[in-house]
Amino acid sequence: WYTEGPKAKLFVEQLCETIGVKYGVLAPNGTLALYLALKAIDIGEGDEVIVPNFTFIASATAVLMTGAVPIFVDVDRCTLQIDIKDCSRVLTSKTKAIMPVHIYGSACDMTSVMNFANSNSLKVIEDAAQAMGVYWDGKHCGGFGDVGCFSFFADKTITTVEGGFVCTNDEIVYEKLMYLRNQGRLNRGTFIHPEVGFNFRMNDLQCAIGVTQLAKKQEIYDRKNYLRNLYIEKLKDIEQIEILGHDESSNIVPFRVCISTRNSSDDLANYLAEKEIQGRTFFYPLNKQPCFQKNEKITSCQDLSDDLFSRSIDAFNRGLCLPVYPSLTEEQVEYVCQCIRGYFGAV
Repeated sequence: WYTEGPKAKLFVEQLCETIGVKYGVLAPNGTLALYLALKAIDIGEGDEVIVPNFTFIASATAVLMTGAVPIFVDVDRCTLQIDIKDCSRVLTSKTKAIMPVHIYGSACDMTSVMNFANSNSLKVIEDAAQAMGVYWDGKHCGGFGDVGCFSFFADKTITTVEGGFVCTNDEIVYEKLMYLRNQGRLNRGTFIHPEVGFNFRMNDLQCAIGVTQLAKKQEIYDRKNYLRNLYIEKLKDIEQIEILGHDESSNIVPFRVCISTRNSSDDLANYLAEKEIQGRTFFYPLNKQPCFQKNEKITSCQDLSDDLFSRSIDAFNRGLCLPVYPSLTEEQVEYVCQCIRGYFGAV
């Protein structure tokens, strides 16, 4: 079975059970999962959605795809999660939703997010692209808001090479998702389309990979945490760096091992590249993205001045991501750490 079929059905059932939600639908990728989620809760032209300034650009472009505008706020200095205290600054009569993004494999403070959203009658779209296996206060990420979105891109903890997932506990939202992703009909094989929809489906080949991945999810989670702890142990005495932490109410399934240097991380990144170690920068702040700075829809309704986003800018300047994929060996981690130690003269 090549198109969506029995493996897709099984994958969705297992994802809903894992996350602890009633309903879910598949999407071609995480970006389109966010778009589907936003459309299903009626976000569109004239609306504003609060988005953290520190995230992958798709969090914001998915909002633009609906006709709405992403409004940026800064992040917490220690965890790089959305700073809920900064959200009041950008509230307007057009604010309809907030999109917390669970960054780098740990959770946002969803207690504060939900309190803020409820106090201001806002919808909540959780961008949980990097948060499979991640919990806030014992509840799986993606299950707090009106909708939760996951990505199964190649570098995610659970992967189908490409793919996405939208989950909800709201039956009406679920029905809207079904129409939107399946050409405006609930079932295939019919050529009567009650709603306008599109083809946002996956296929059974991808879902077979997903089912296999979920069967070993705990092994993957444990291995990634083991490797992160190995990095922490081997780098603990280097005063010039610190490893990104997380809130005590959140566990962590590391998407990357994220370190911050005292000054710019550029020279360290270049040094590691010479040693054939591929690091990644932190996310480039959204307020500084060239495509957004020249987008009148975005610039006309918010201030993108750097001084409003000092923490996300500082994180980008000093941050570097180290590899933590499950097949990474202890010897490879040792080599990475030796190179970092050598750069700082701590051999």
